[in-house]
This record gives sequence, C-alpha cells and structure tokens, in this order.
Amino acid sequence: MYFVSAYLIGNIMFGYLVMKYLHGKDIRMIGSGNVGARNAGRFGGKSAFVIIFLGDALKGVTVILLGRYLGYSEAMQLLGLGFAVIGHIKPITLKFKGGKGISTFIGGILAFQPLLTLVIISAFLVFYPLTKSFTLAGLGTLFMIPVVLLIGSDKVINCFIIFTIIILILLAHSQNIKERLTNHEQKS
Repeated sequence: MYFVSAYLIGNIMFGYLVMKYLHGKDIRMIGSGNVGARNAGRFGGKSAFVIIFLGDALKGVTVILLGRYLGYSEAMQLLGLGFAVIGHIKPITLKFKGGKGISTFIGGILAFQPLLTLVIISAFLVFYPLTKSFTLAGLGTLFMIPVVLLIGSDKVINCFIIFTIIILILLAHSQNIKERLTNHEQKS
C-alpha cells in the first residue's frame, strides 16, 4: 500500500494545477509541454517556478516522512521515493505524460539526508561552469549523491536504489541530453 500511495502522491502535478489556476493555461500546450517547474517558469515567471518546484519537492518529502512514520527501513523509504518519481514522470492522471522527476527526487533525498544539500549545491557550482548547461550540470550533480553516500559508508542497497532512481530521471531527460550535446557539438 505504501508504494501505491507513493505513486499516487507523485501523480499530483503541481505544474498543471498551478498554471491552470494562476494563468488559466494547460502547461502541456505551451513551451516544451513538460509539466515541471522549468517549463512553467518560462511562461509563468519566477513565482510559478518556485511554487511548482516546492510543490513537486514536497511530494518527495511526504513520501520519505510517511515511510519513516510507518517505521519502514531506509531502503523501503527510498523505494517509495522511486515510486513517487515514477508517478511524477508517468502520472496516470495526465495520461502518463508528466515531468522529469528532479524536484520530487531532490525533495525526497533532502528529507532522507539533509546534509546532502551541501553536496548538491557544491556539485552544481562545479558542474555548471564546465557544462554551461543547467540540465547537464543538474544531472551530473545527481550522480554525486550516491557516490558521496557510499564514501560516507552508507548502505550499499541505499546507494543502489538512489542510483536506480537517478537512471530513471536520466531516461526521462534523454531527449534534453541529446539536444544539449548536439548544440554543444555545433558550437564547438
């Protein structure tokens, strides 16, 4: 039941709801068509970006805290986060066309281990100047999370689950990555 609940929590699409409420628009019909914070921010402004990012992050936080409240192991909590991310990427509520899962993952992983905030910020500040791409720097940053946890002697199973969730996010971003790499090669 926990995993089903986590998936359904992931189905709450803040990008769709906020843009509909604030601007009367279906976010799936503007920009990239993605229901995430980044696309919404392009058309709804900074306030829409922040509200949607925080709403999507709250889904991850909720799933981790629910797992803790129910007394589940860390691995079960992380599996629940994985289901929330899948719910965000493939929501039944929007015919399986959702966002990319980063905000939900970040919220959940910071609820799981708050000290990772420093890792995320530091890694992004290193990767962004190297890639000059928000997408590539963000994805590179995510891969630092299981590495740092493993070095910090976290359980291998936890690192494996986190790595698997990151692969799901990477797959959701595959088209963006191809475009970024193609644009980078054309500029070189």
